[in-house]
Amino acid sequence: MASLAIKNLFHEKVRLVVTLTGIVFSIILTAVQLGIFLGFIDASTDLIGNSRADLWIVSRGITHVEQGVAFPESKLYEVRAVEGVESARKHLVSLGAQAKKPDGSDEGVTMVGFDLDGGMGGPWNITQGSVQDLEQPDAVMVDELYAENKLGVTHIGQVIEVNARRARVVGFTRGVRIFTSQPAIFTSFKNGLSYLNLKEDQSYYIVVRAAESVDLQELKTRIGEKLTDVEVLTRDELVFRQGVYWIFGTGAGITVLVAAVLAIIVGVVIVAQTIYAATVDHIREYGTLKAMGATNGYLYRIIITQAVLSGLIAYVIGIVVSLAISRVSLEGTLAIIVNWRLAVALFLLTIAMCCTASIVAIRKATSIDPAMVFRG
Repeated sequence: MASLAIKNLFHEKVRLVVTLTGIVFSIILTAVQLGIFLGFIDASTDLIGNSRADLWIVSRGITHVEQGVAFPESKLYEVRAVEGVESARKHLVSLGAQAKKPDGSDEGVTMVGFDLDGGMGGPWNITQGSVQDLEQPDAVMVDELYAENKLGVTHIGQVIEVNARRARVVGFTRGVRIFTSQPAIFTSFKNGLSYLNLKEDQSYYIVVRAAESVDLQELKTRIGEKLTDVEVLTRDELVFRQGVYWIFGTGAGITVLVAAVLAIIVGVVIVAQTIYAATVDHIREYGTLKAMGATNGYLYRIIITQAVLSGLIAYVIGIVVSLAISRVSLEGTLAIIVNWRLAVALFLLTIAMCCTASIVAIRKATSIDPAMVFRG
């Protein structure tokens, strides 16, 4: 049965190419749109997800980290006094900064101020320089993806202005994307206060690392009982809140989500039509098999086997192309992320689409009158 399905599939090379082209196109379309959606999520939540903090303490009602509201530094010492807290540090994230480029034009930036000794909330994927370099006065670190085209920065040591204050670039990161397209500028917490014109005893956030073996939910509860006017969130909870805000609280997020859903629907339609057409083109062959005594179950297995084989071949081609597109996109500010989870989901979706489409075609094949084979 399997050998017959394979021979039938490869008998007409042109038909096979047409079938595979349709499925491959649907896989690439779905992968790219879902990859854009995943890239959107990463860009909007990476500052939290890569913070290496277990808990975030934020002003009550905050929907996203760029909406920081200052609170007194005294809360930091209250947090440090809670049993189970290994480390607690002040932290800043704000969209309220403007960088002046060498050509005199302004560019909005995302200011990130962190405690250099805390090991939380700082830059990642550092390609030049180090966190220790940020100990220097007015030192900042920017991302290579935005450095030249957004900030006019081309080399280490270059000086720009941030909120009318001197900022000297001492390092670069790679791949720190920000959904708002306002590039992240990392600096020490002290410098961050200066750039944002905040008082020395203020902070937007407190990031916390729990002691080893401490239950995060229990620690969260203990801190929450001690502090007022703030919320205590785990890193995952804040990532979820951040993602929900940028997806559903802004038109851009909904647009990306709708595009991803439409890509899946279009992909299903393309695969269904392709598999159905390929089956109908061989309708007389199936009639011949029925005339020779083949059962409906035998036809089921042939058609489903052909559909799965088509799906497997197309998937390999489609995922290779999708990964290539993803790799190229990572060189720019719009990342199309095709990770292993998406690759597995696409594989299951492709096989499911092919099998579902083949079931529709099976009804056509099994309803054949064997006598049609002997008609003119």
